[in-house]
Amino acid sequence: MKTFFYLLYFPLLGIAACGSDNKVTPPEPEVSIGLSAELLTPDYAAQTQTVTVTANAEWGVSSDAEWCTCSPSGGIAGTTTLKVTVAKNSYGQERTATLTFKSGNYRKTLDVKQGIDPAINEIKAPEGYTLVWHDEFDAPRGADGAPALPNRSEWWFETGGGGWGNNELETYIDAVRGTDTCAVVSDGTLKIIAKKVGDEVLSVRMNTSKSWKYGYFEARLKLPSGKGTWPAFWMMPQHFTAWPDDGEIDIMEEVGYRPNYVSSSIHTKAYNHSIGTQKTGERLVEGAEGEFHVYALEWTEASIKGYCDGVCHFTFQNDNQGNKDTWPFNAAFYLKLNLAWGGNWGGAQGVDESKLPAVYEIEYVRVFQKQ
Repeated sequence: MKTFFYLLYFPLLGIAACGSDNKVTPPEPEVSIGLSAELLTPDYAAQTQTVTVTANAEWGVSSDAEWCTCSPSGGIAGTTTLKVTVAKNSYGQERTATLTFKSGNYRKTLDVKQGIDPAINEIKAPEGYTLVWHDEFDAPRGADGAPALPNRSEWWFETGGGGWGNNELETYIDAVRGTDTCAVVSDGTLKIIAKKVGDEVLSVRMNTSKSWKYGYFEARLKLPSGKGTWPAFWMMPQHFTAWPDDGEIDIMEEVGYRPNYVSSSIHTKAYNHSIGTQKTGERLVEGAEGEFHVYALEWTEASIKGYCDGVCHFTFQNDNQGNKDTWPFNAAFYLKLNLAWGGNWGGAQGVDESKLPAVYEIEYVRVFQKQ
């Protein structure tokens, strides 16, 4: 009887043990993320579109392009409204950003294809060149009628005083400081304003976010007047380390005490104004102060040429010696717009504060390159 009991007892223990070690865990549900759109196709203008995200798990989203952003950057199980914001497309071609939705190992993508400005079809490119970037400064006024600011995805601002290497008197601000605005976009133009505020003269020095190596660079400008004004349209190297070693290209400069005389220049270690070897071309342009004129620069591997209204007034040839001291112009440069006040050149015959506020007006800036 005892033997039988033990034989019966031990198999039952084995059965119980097996049952406890083989509990079935239900599988996790497969991740699912549904989107209300398969493709977003905004036009060239800056704008925000919405996408409804339906998910059964926590998720995140990221964009592979700076000009396209998402908010929020993720969500939880359920339904979420995602805002997709694109900057204005100032380039001469359609562009695409890809949004990637992630949850664990799960991935889903959504393309955002942004069109081009139809005004591009009306822009005439120089022979052999193609439009690659432009800003027409055509942002509409706000709902309250207030002017717009420059597109911050395309421009960045240098700020501060200290003379800027030329004993200049202005303080540059980031478009707006408090209630004072020195860069506005209204009625189809950008207006850079130098104004007296307390003991300071405030102004703007703004730069393109993008840089280019070689090309045809063009702007339509109306210059201010008055002793002390010093408007400029120029270029500096993207990877700047030292001046004048890395080079500088001045497409258009003019000083108010010498009205309507516009110039184009280059600066290098071998050729610059501080040692009296600067290379400059100057031209009298009647009405440059107060009227719009087109200023341009053609920069190739062989030479740099300055133009006003299609007439070349400056040429600087590459000496082909491979010497950075004489030709540092084989690297990418970005564009600059600023209105200085006073300084070694702008204030060489004093300044006239009765001319403030002074306005430097820009209708457009365009960049063309050979393809």
